[in-house]
Amino acid sequence: MLAIPSRDRLRRALRYMLDENEFLSPYGLRSVSRTHGETPYVFRAGNEEYRVDYVPGEGNSYLFGGNSNWRGPIWFPINFLIVEALERYHLFYGDSFKVECPTGSGNMITLQQVARELARRLGSIFLPNEDGTRPCHGDSAKYANDPHWRDLVLFYEYFHGETGRGCGASHQTGWTALAVKLLENTIEHTAQSIQVPRDANSDASTVRGATGAKRRRSASRPAVAL
Repeated sequence: MLAIPSRDRLRRALRYMLDENEFLSPYGLRSVSRTHGETPYVFRAGNEEYRVDYVPGEGNSYLFGGNSNWRGPIWFPINFLIVEALERYHLFYGDSFKVECPTGSGNMITLQQVARELARRLGSIFLPNEDGTRPCHGDSAKYANDPHWRDLVLFYEYFHGETGRGCGASHQTGWTALAVKLLENTIEHTAQSIQVPRDANSDASTVRGATGAKRRRSASRPAVAL
């Protein structure tokens, strides 16, 4: 069972989570606040010092096997769970509960809309830009220009908190495959927002028929085309 926080508690948590100077990245939610890049958390025990700083990509030490050990990048398990939680909180609070997204923008939206915005940012990691490059492939020209490679989309273990570049294992088709569900939800939302035009000669049955046909096509299409 998902615990429902109070409005004030949820609003405070989202204020930090949706702050682009803290957790909100152009490509999803960072696992550690960006502020720890300048002000790391430091713990001292005897003569030893332990620290947690913001590491958006590969690790800066070999302490955790060379990866960042969740200290800043974008991981799909965390993001997917947050998207699902926001959707469920919206079912409880409804459209009357709105938060600022991003923090400081003045843009007030519902929790459902926040979930869709996070899904959009996460999905953009894998979608080609105007020049054909996908953030997940970094600056590798092969995946943008070579006809034998440009349609290969790799599901990396985690993603750079600032650029969306893939890091770690390049065939993490376990938890990173959650990207497909998020992209599917984004496409479904886009399709549902398309209005069927109705001219002066059409009647209600014609409009219902067209809408039903659209739903049938939507249900039969592949889950997502990357």
